[in-house]
Amino acid sequence: MALPSVLNADVAVQAQAQLRQQIQALPQGTPVVLDAAAVQSFDSAGLALLLACRRVALARGNRLQVQGWPASLRALAQVYGVMPLLDPDSAEAAAA
Repeated sequence: MALPSVLNADVAVQAQAQLRQQIQALPQGTPVVLDAAAVQSFDSAGLALLLACRRVALARGNRLQVQGWPASLRALAQVYGVMPLLDPDSAEAAAA
């Protein structure tokens, strides 16, 4: 699932509704893969959107995976301390 190029408070509600529908359409247990490669502009509402997607996925027994992280979005997630929730593989790599 491709994320929009803008992830901020102006688009977060609409994007969250669309992503929720897409996640709920997946079979339970199927990994939810969000592609962040197109993200160019974001703020903390963008991180909140990703966390909301994670909650929806986990409630359905799905694992959330974000790929194509722009460096600045990854840095913001690390500053806010949510990177281990959004990309557990990178947290494991950092701990090694």
